[in-house]
Amino acid sequence: MEIYRERVLSHYREPHNQRHPDSVDHQAIGFNPLCGDKLTVYFALENDVLADVAFEGTGCAIAIASASMMTEALQGLPLARAQQLIDAARAMLAHGEMPDEERLAEVRALEGVREYPSRIKCATLAWSAAAAALDGNMQQVSTE
Repeated sequence: MEIYRERVLSHYREPHNQRHPDSVDHQAIGFNPLCGDKLTVYFALENDVLADVAFEGTGCAIAIASASMMTEALQGLPLARAQQLIDAARAMLAHGEMPDEERLAEVRALEGVREYPSRIKCATLAWSAAAAALDGNMQQVSTE
């Protein structure tokens, strides 16, 4: 359990891809009113591939760590594959469905959130915003 806690804290303290990219083709805002987390997810595309995945925002350790892990997992994927991975991550975090996905290995550090239902929303926020961005949904996504 300690190794998982360290992975989450590492992503929280030094989030990967926390920045506004030079070029943005898709973006979406996610908000978790229960915890106050607010994230914007950005995608830059090249030939229907996620060439750049980034985020900006503020939130608790779980929300920021999950967003950081999400950017790493989705980077370089074709759009259809990215959607599959987003769906798999959300199912894993919310329902404990364990996909055989190498790209989600790091995200498994967040599995423990299922023991705390209010924290599931923190962990899935970035993934929900990513799904909205892929759908072209410019409305703010809320966990409520």
